[in-house]
Amino acid sequence: MELNGLTAVVTGGASGLGAATARALAKEGVKVAIFDLNAEKGEAVAAEVGGVFCQVNVTDEASVDAGFEKARAALGQERILVNCAGTGNAIKTASRDKATGAIRHFPLDAFNLIIQINLVGTFRCIAKSAAGMMTLPPLNDFGERGVIINTASVAAEDGQIGQAAYSASKGGVVGMTLPIARDLSSEGIRVNTILPGIFDTPLLQGAPQNVKDALAAQVPFPKRLGMPEEYASLALEMCRNSYFNGEDVRLDGAIRMSPR
Repeated sequence: MELNGLTAVVTGGASGLGAATARALAKEGVKVAIFDLNAEKGEAVAAEVGGVFCQVNVTDEASVDAGFEKARAALGQERILVNCAGTGNAIKTASRDKATGAIRHFPLDAFNLIIQINLVGTFRCIAKSAAGMMTLPPLNDFGERGVIINTASVAAEDGQIGQAAYSASKGGVVGMTLPIARDLSSEGIRVNTILPGIFDTPLLQGAPQNVKDALAAQVPFPKRLGMPEEYASLALEMCRNSYFNGEDVRLDGAIRMSPR
C-alpha cells in the first residue's frame, strides 16, 4: 500500500505507541486523526503532525461515532486504523491482606473496565472503521481498500501474576485478529496485531529507574526497554506490505518471562 496522501485514525494517539505511530505516518504523507481522552496532549500531537484531534472514549458508542464523524469531515475517510488505546491494572484473582489476613477477590467492575477499554473498545473502532473503508473504491489491482492494526501484548500469551484482566483483554485481541481478517478479506481490508513486550511508554513513567533497569535486564537482546518508534516502524511495514494479513506478531526482544 502506498501511504502518501491516505488518511489514518490512531486511537490512543496522544502519547506512547500511538503518538510515535502518528508521527511516523505523518512523515510518510499520511493525514492523521488522533483519538484520545487527553485533550491537552492530543491537541499537541495533532498540531505537530498537521492532523486533527478528536476527544474519544473508546468505551462509549456515541463518543466513537462523533470521533469518526469529525475525523472524516476534516481529513476524509480513513484507509488506516491503528488501535493503541488501552490500559491495565495489577490485581490478583484472590488474595490475602498482608496486615490483617483478610481475603478479597478481584473487583469485577475493575476486571470489566479493562475488557471494555482494551477489547470491546478495540473491536468497536475496528467495526466502525471497516464499515467506512468499505465505502471507498479499491486502491489497486489487488482490490485493497485499507488496513487495520491492533495492539495486544506479550501478556496475551505470557501473562504475569496480577494480570488476569489485562491478559484476558489482550488475549481477546489476538484471538479475534484472524477471524476479523477473514471477515473483511472479501472487501480488501487487512487486519494485523502487534504484541509489544516491555516498552518505555507512559504506563511505566511512574516506575522507579531501578525497576525499569530490572525489567530491561530480563530482555535477551537488546537488553533495554522497547522504544515507541520501533512499534511505529512495524506498524508502517504492516501498512505497506499488502501480503501482511491475519498476523499476530511479537515485538519483544525475545523475552519470555517467569511468573512474578
